[in-house]
Amino acid sequence: MLKSHTEEKFVQAILYFAHSTQALGKIKLFKLLFLLDFEHFRQTGRSVTGLEYRAWRMGPVPAALVQQWDQLEEGLRDAIRIVPEQVITYWREKVVPLQPFDASHFSKRELRLLEAIAQEYRETLSDAMIDMTHAENGAWAKTWQEGAGNDRVIEYRLAVPDDASDRDAVLDAADLYAGIAAAQRR
Repeated sequence: MLKSHTEEKFVQAILYFAHSTQALGKIKLFKLLFLLDFEHFRQTGRSVTGLEYRAWRMGPVPAALVQQWDQLEEGLRDAIRIVPEQVITYWREKVVPLQPFDASHFSKRELRLLEAIAQEYRETLSDAMIDMTHAENGAWAKTWQEGAGNDRVIEYRLAVPDDASDRDAVLDAADLYAGIAAAQRR
């Protein structure tokens, strides 16, 4: 079965983080994907992976990945393995790559962003990343609203600060990308 370009980027982004960071468990992976997608959207008006994120108590969660975590779909199942790993008092669901990363699916900007995020969080454990994804006035916090937004979709538009000098241009680009995607689905 052929994967769409977006699905392939989703799998390849996971492979990149699996190859380029340490202690990559489920929570850390969720946070890295969120940072990748929302930072890329802030810069360009579109995400990298096309994932939809929901506001949960522990932070932003990529809904489609959560749904398949225990039973990975074919493309992801061929790319990674989830291995239980005991870490002192708990078990981490470690992501182990089964394939090499293929950079051909990404733009130069996307590759730079993957590299920067992986480098910044290479040795960081998931608990230490919570502050980054729970930042006051960040997209998760604006959606979560002290629990009132539980399980709501975190809108990508929230990644673009109200006072950003390029806010209108980024949001116009987002509308353009959304229009193109809608036309392609028809």
